[in-house]
Amino acid sequence: MARLRSGAGRSGTRASPCTSARWRGATALCGSDGGSVGPDGGAEAERVRAFWRRLGVPGLVDVHTHFMPERVLRKVWAYFDGVGPLTGMEWPIAYRRDEAERLALLREFGVRAFTAMLYPHKPGMAAWLNGWAAEFAGRTPDCLHTATLFPEDGVETYVREAVEAGARVFKSHVQVGGYDPGDERLDPVWGLLADSGTPVVMHCGSGPQPGKHTGPEPVARLLARHPRLRLVVAHMGMPEYADFLDLAERYAEVRLDTTMAFTDFSERFSAFPVVERARLAELGDRILLGTDFPNIPYPYVHQLDALERLGLGDDWLRAVCHDN
Repeated sequence: MARLRSGAGRSGTRASPCTSARWRGATALCGSDGGSVGPDGGAEAERVRAFWRRLGVPGLVDVHTHFMPERVLRKVWAYFDGVGPLTGMEWPIAYRRDEAERLALLREFGVRAFTAMLYPHKPGMAAWLNGWAAEFAGRTPDCLHTATLFPEDGVETYVREAVEAGARVFKSHVQVGGYDPGDERLDPVWGLLADSGTPVVMHCGSGPQPGKHTGPEPVARLLARHPRLRLVVAHMGMPEYADFLDLAERYAEVRLDTTMAFTDFSERFSAFPVVERARLAELGDRILLGTDFPNIPYPYVHQLDALERLGLGDDWLRAVCHDN
């Protein structure tokens, strides 16, 4: 996520997850200054492993994790560090570790496959990011080769090159990039990705802060032109959950990832409607585990706990966390 909406949550308070009673004593992740002190040894890893072992799956598949060039990731972290003073809602990075430690931790959790979600915010970045991501995937076999795009001259060329080089998933960030997914420069790209069956994880919901082109309407127009596009709506389309569930019901290739949805943190400012839970069950074969690791302000295991407390059953959890 990026660009947290300013203002109070549903309760009218702006408490940090590190200082609220809900979090005090529940985790040792948050330091007194709102920063991160890392996971509590192997205790959290054991909780994560216990979760998937109970379900009888060989581990987790997480479709929404972030690995980027270090200097880019540091800028992302710096952005989140500045969120608290601007909005009154702290966002401590729970896993502020170097790359090797972050990889080791995902493996200790039992995450068998994950992604390197990365995204440009201006022209001229995407091809360079794709080169880094290809190299990262080459030395990280459990990371799905991830690529990205931006509406600019040459986009079709570098997207085609990435697909031919083995890219397994693309990231599109409509909010950070500030672009319309219906931009005519992207039209041949969406066709290419639809034809190749390559999934695109798209941050297109208006949470936590609306962008010029966020929301379900631009995505609905995109899907009307490219109905076979394997679109994965990030964050369950937060906060327009119902609208994006509508699109998933209308288009067989649309999926949604769970990233940050249902967690205590997100429920404070963008609660998932209880009346829509039945549709989560109905679409259970097209909902995918995503977490936003390492850029989350709470423990990784909390995303799993949040899914379990929906009460949709073990078959649903198995599908979401592994099989789908």
